[in-house]
Amino acid sequence: MSAGPALVWTVVLTFVFLECAVILGLFLPGDSMLITAGIVMASHASGEAHVWALSLGAMVAAIAGNQVGYVIGHRAGHHLVARKDGRYINVRNLQRVAELLHRHGFVAVLVARWIPWVRTLCPSVAGAARMDHRKFTVASTIGAIVWAPVLLLIGYYAGSFLERVPWLMPIVIGTLVVGLIIGTVLGVRHYRQEMSRPAEEFDLDDAPTVVLEAERCSRITDPRR
Repeated sequence: MSAGPALVWTVVLTFVFLECAVILGLFLPGDSMLITAGIVMASHASGEAHVWALSLGAMVAAIAGNQVGYVIGHRAGHHLVARKDGRYINVRNLQRVAELLHRHGFVAVLVARWIPWVRTLCPSVAGAARMDHRKFTVASTIGAIVWAPVLLLIGYYAGSFLERVPWLMPIVIGTLVVGLIIGTVLGVRHYRQEMSRPAEEFDLDDAPTVVLEAERCSRITDPRR
């Protein structure tokens, strides 16, 4: 609260860009960070102007991050690298994202914006799958325009309500900020653990076939399906 909006801007834009661009973002608390930023902005006199400007900045950071993620996936080609027995960057999760894009395309990119781990993997998988770049850009831009302002404004108006109870605001902000710090530290630790696992190649061309085959097998083995 004493550091001013500049610190909030730096943290928000950095986290949003990383979460949308690189694998490290998979382990960062993006959604809760935006809500916390909105609450912190509500405690400043110029908070309303800053929260709207920050919404625009977060949109730009998300769009730029998605473009970087798409380019990384495009350059990687159809062979992406998973982590054997990984908790997040595993073949199963890459298959699920690939199947989502394969079945729903444009809509999948929109929906991915609201699912944390899918939000990070989607641009790279879309690039590797050679999804039409213009279609991806439009979908990811629409998603960013909705996602960032909604979460920031939820936090801001919740913070405005908390401002009516002066003693409660510092407790809430302190708790949220400590939670973000702990979440970020744990996230970086989990990222290092994940990346230390053996690499496992994932062939995107086989993803839809693999997923559909798994579903067929489950139907055969489970009479209820």
